[in-house]
Amino acid sequence: MDKSPLLTIVTVTYQAGKYIERTLKSVENALHHVHSPVRIEYLIIDGGSTDQTLSIAARFGFISKVISERDKGLYDAMNKGLQFASGQYLWFLNAGDEVFDTNVLRTLLTSLQTGADVYYSDAMMVREDGTEVGLRSHFTPHTLPANLRWQDFALGMKVCHQAFIAKKAIAPLYEFQNLSADIDWEIACLKRAERIQFLPFILCRYLLGGLSVKSHRRSLTDRFRVLAKHFGFIPTLINHLRIFWRGYWFARNNGRYW
Repeated sequence: MDKSPLLTIVTVTYQAGKYIERTLKSVENALHHVHSPVRIEYLIIDGGSTDQTLSIAARFGFISKVISERDKGLYDAMNKGLQFASGQYLWFLNAGDEVFDTNVLRTLLTSLQTGADVYYSDAMMVREDGTEVGLRSHFTPHTLPANLRWQDFALGMKVCHQAFIAKKAIAPLYEFQNLSADIDWEIACLKRAERIQFLPFILCRYLLGGLSVKSHRRSLTDRFRVLAKHFGFIPTLINHLRIFWRGYWFARNNGRYW
């Protein structure tokens, strides 16, 4: 039996004592249903937390490695996770996010046997108290295509980053100074991918209120830069008019989603 990691889950933390336990418990509960837990590597990349983050993490024996040192922000930490990962596939699940249910890891390991370059699914969006808001594909204007292409990102983040799994072999480093580096990373992975597979189950619970929400204006500027790089300046300018118009009508009919 192959005992090398097939999947590396990376959790980035900084002063995450309020949220990290829910993430770790969700992984621990799902690992109980996995026949070969050694096939999953779990890394915590911490930015030098001084709260309870590391002491909470120390209570969970399944964690493969904890690296705690100062970094240059979220995407710099994710680059460290990418570089330290020894699994064939990468899944970034950050503090406060959760594995959707106890069956996900078992089902995911089976799905990864098909050898696709990218796997993607939907994400259940949740509030800080854990209550469900709804699936991202329903709660935002970003409907989830059955056959994902990089061109689907012309109007923004088509797939939640925590519901996107890529082979390490095709994964570039993140542009760590860009608040929309996750969009750029997914597009780059999709451009390099030969096989892309939709997973017919929900991968994660995604905690609302990430970095791009907290710095919303700058994230919009950075998103424009990313999309202009891949789609061209004029098409991106036109597409942003479409993005704002679509967002206005969606929010008017369904409520604010950021």
